[in-house]
Amino acid sequence: MTDRHPLWLDLAGRRVVVVGGGPVAARRASVLVGDGADVLVVAPAICEDLADLVSSALVTWVRRDYLSTDLDDAWLVHTATGDRAVDDQVAADAHAARLWCVRADSAADSSAWSAAVARSGDVSVAVSAGGDPRRATALRSAIALLLDTGALPVRRHRAGSGHVTLVGGGPGDPGLITTRGRRALAEADVVVVDRLAPRALLAELDASVEVIEAGKSPHAHTLTQTQINAVLVERAQAGLRVVRLKGGDPFVLGRGGEELAACLEAGVPVEVVPGVTSAIAVPGAAGIPVTHRGVARQFTVLSAHDALPDWATLARLEGTLVLLMGVAQLAGHAAALVAHGRDPHTPVAVVENGTLPTQRTTTGTLATIAAIAAERGVGNPAVVVVGDVAALTGVLSPS
Repeated sequence: MTDRHPLWLDLAGRRVVVVGGGPVAARRASVLVGDGADVLVVAPAICEDLADLVSSALVTWVRRDYLSTDLDDAWLVHTATGDRAVDDQVAADAHAARLWCVRADSAADSSAWSAAVARSGDVSVAVSAGGDPRRATALRSAIALLLDTGALPVRRHRAGSGHVTLVGGGPGDPGLITTRGRRALAEADVVVVDRLAPRALLAELDASVEVIEAGKSPHAHTLTQTQINAVLVERAQAGLRVVRLKGGDPFVLGRGGEELAACLEAGVPVEVVPGVTSAIAVPGAAGIPVTHRGVARQFTVLSAHDALPDWATLARLEGTLVLLMGVAQLAGHAAALVAHGRDPHTPVAVVENGTLPTQRTTTGTLATIAAIAAERGVGNPAVVVVGDVAALTGVLSPS
C-alpha cells in the first residue's frame, strides 16, 4: 500500500454520508457525531446503536438503498454496507464527485482512511497501522494510557492562556495520585507544592518547571495562605499552567476552597482534581476500615490541631472518630473524650507516614495511647483513629 497523507479535518456542521446500517456504520457515525459533523445515514435497515443515534436526533436516516444523489452536498463519505458491489459503487461515485471515501471493507481500495485516535486533554494522536485496524486500535489504547498518565511529554511549548489546577496528591505514596492529577503535573509550567504532597513526583518534572514551596508545618509556614493565593493568580495571569499540588484531597482540611475562591474572584480559570484523602486511605493502609459491618456504620473527620473541638458532642457520636493533625495534643484529646463520656477502654490507633515505606501503627486505648505514643516517639504526619475499628488493625492488617 502506498503512503497516505495524514490530515486533520474540521467536520463541524459539514455533511458526511454514511452508507450502511450495521455495527461498523454505527461506530463510524458515532465518531462523526462527536466531531460535530452533519451525519446522513443511508440504509434500508439500521442496527440498535444507529437507531439510538437517530432517536436522539444526532443523525439523519434515509430508509432505502443507496442512490448516487445521496452524495450531493457531502464533504466526506463512509461506506460500510458489507456488500462489495454497493461499496464499489459508492467509492466510484465519490471519486467522480472528488469526494474522499473511506471503505470499511477494503483499506487498499479506499481513497481515505479513518485513523485510530487517542485523545487526552487538548492532545490528539492519530494512529495508522498499514490497514490493520486491530493493530491501530491496540497502539491507540497504549498511547492514550501514556497521555492520560502524563508519561509522554504533553507540556506545551507555545504561549497560551493560563489556568490553575488544584490537585489532590493523595496520602503520600506517589502511586496513589489520580491519573488526571499526574496528567496535570505533566502539563504544568509552575507547581506550588505542599509539605505533605507526593514530593517524589517532583523529580519527574522538566527542569524548566518552576517549583514553589508552600509547605506548612506547625508554627512554620513557607508562605501564608494569602501569599499562596496571590502566587496562583499571578502565575496564571502571566499565561502559565499552574498546579497546586496538595496532600490528600484539596477540599478535606486543605484550604482548597479558599484557593478556588481566590482564582474565581480574579477571573482565573481553575479546575479541581480530587485526591484520595488521608482520613480514609491511611487507616485503610494500616488495615483499619473506618466503617465495618457490625462495628461502625459512620465516621467523623476532625481537624485537631487548632480550634477547640466540641468534645461533648464528639464523645456522644457513634462510629469512628478520625483526627487529622492531632498528635501534638493527643493526650489532651484522649482525656477530653473520656471526660465527656467516652469509655476509656475505647481502642485507638495512630498511623504515622501512612502509605509510605516508613508507615508505622501504634495502638492503645483512650486511657493508654498518650503514654504509649510518647514512649515510641510518635510524630506527624499521622492519623489518629478512635473507635472499635481501631482494634481491627491486628486482625485485618495487610501482610
